[in-house]
Amino acid sequence: MKLQRKNRVRALAVGALAVTGALALSACGSDDTTGAGGGGAAKPSNIKCDGKGKLLASGSSAQKNAMDVWVQNYSGACKDTEINYQPTGSGAGVTTFLQGQTAFAGSDSALKPDEVTKSKQVCKGGQAVDLPMVGGPIAVGYNVPGVDNLVLDAKTLSKIFNSEIKKWNDPAIKQLNPDAKLPDLKIQPFHRSDDSGTTDNFTKYLKAAGGWKHEPAKKWEGEGGQAASGSAGVSSQVKQTSGAISYFELSYATASKIPTAKLNTGAKEPVEATVDNASKAISEATQVGKGDDLALKLNYNTKAEGAYPITLVTYEIACNKGNKAETLPATKSFLTYIASKDGQSALKELGYAPLPTEIADKVRATVAKIS
Repeated sequence: MKLQRKNRVRALAVGALAVTGALALSACGSDDTTGAGGGGAAKPSNIKCDGKGKLLASGSSAQKNAMDVWVQNYSGACKDTEINYQPTGSGAGVTTFLQGQTAFAGSDSALKPDEVTKSKQVCKGGQAVDLPMVGGPIAVGYNVPGVDNLVLDAKTLSKIFNSEIKKWNDPAIKQLNPDAKLPDLKIQPFHRSDDSGTTDNFTKYLKAAGGWKHEPAKKWEGEGGQAASGSAGVSSQVKQTSGAISYFELSYATASKIPTAKLNTGAKEPVEATVDNASKAISEATQVGKGDDLALKLNYNTKAEGAYPITLVTYEIACNKGNKAETLPATKSFLTYIASKDGQSALKELGYAPLPTEIADKVRATVAKIS
């Protein structure tokens, strides 16, 4: 498929954009939600089943609901293949993949150059490529009694999560919320204890827009605060801890009825964490991957009206060449299914949107070449 670069970049951004509904609308309150596809979409009839045995994969917990549906449908059609996806977090998923222990990984961050280089040791004669599948907003959830319409900005968030702002009635927060009754309450910031693509994307936003003093990374580098495992862990802590604040996929806020902060981005009005608003920010993404690699660079510093800048895109990471002979058939078969029209439309009941034709065609073309 030949596209002019402008159209190709827009197609990629829209591809990520189109699946933002996944995280906002899926009823997911735990990284270990079981039966996410229970009673889900009808089993597709045209899955091409290749390979036998167990296929191991791990990584992003943000896409677990998607994986639950995909695995349920694929396993229903392909009785000889067991897909075992563990939502261990993006960092752990990438590490395990680069050690050659899994067939593919899910990650909320694209591979870094050194990780691509390292992947060549596993992908004999090839390398790992990033295939966008799921995207959405990262919400800033909080628990402040009496405050239901909180506004924050990147600079203030950076100081909160670096333990420089310690009380909810701090002047910096008051200035952003002149009409709110802010209590004299200690701020309890929670961050991920595991290596997380969500942390990576959140700290990229803090760095780009808020002067974050640390380098963005999957591993939390901020000072102070408390840690919990996975999006389920940090959102649970916010739900039960007065004065708490944390960051997690919007679906966790929705499921647990946790209020989320609006962001003062420099636009005329503070921006709410919604699918549509995240989509506006993702539309500014540019392609940075080369060849079959579809990695995107997001604009965390957007000031466009209604654009919510804290977003993530979840990728499936797989070898384009050099897959193990015993896992290649099933890997290719499963990735072909999840990128197919059936694979995408199977997610509609959970609020996921199918990939648009442009990006889906590119993903399918890449998967078709996997060897």
